[in-house]
Amino acid sequence: QVQLVESGGGLVQAGGSLRLSCAASGRTFSTYAMGWFRQAPGKEREFVSSTGWRFGSTYYADSVKGRFTISRDNAKTTVYLQMNSLKPEDTAVYYCAASSYTSSWDRPASYAYWGQGTQVTVSS
Repeated sequence: QVQLVESGGGLVQAGGSLRLSCAASGRTFSTYAMGWFRQAPGKEREFVSSTGWRFGSTYYADSVKGRFTISRDNAKTTVYLQMNSLKPEDTAVYYCAASSYTSSWDRPASYAYWGQGTQVTVSS
């Protein structure tokens, strides 16, 4: 069982930055792939970024590549999402999630554990 708690969301102007954090409970954090997803009103939940558990591999949606950076600190059982050059279209509720799968980390169905979400609003 893994419990996830996101923080760091807020209101920011276009071009600004935010850093999201996701604190995980459980001693097996280092064995889970971690992902960030987002969901805007009226839209489906979409993949943002993920990081593997073994080699620290990272993956990004094309829409955030070059602007967002995912990282994890296994000692602190925390995963981060640094978001730079934010755009109004980045506005959404951001969720972190934990997966025991070894692939398909861009699919919500691959994740068994989800946080409650944190709101990110980017004003133009």
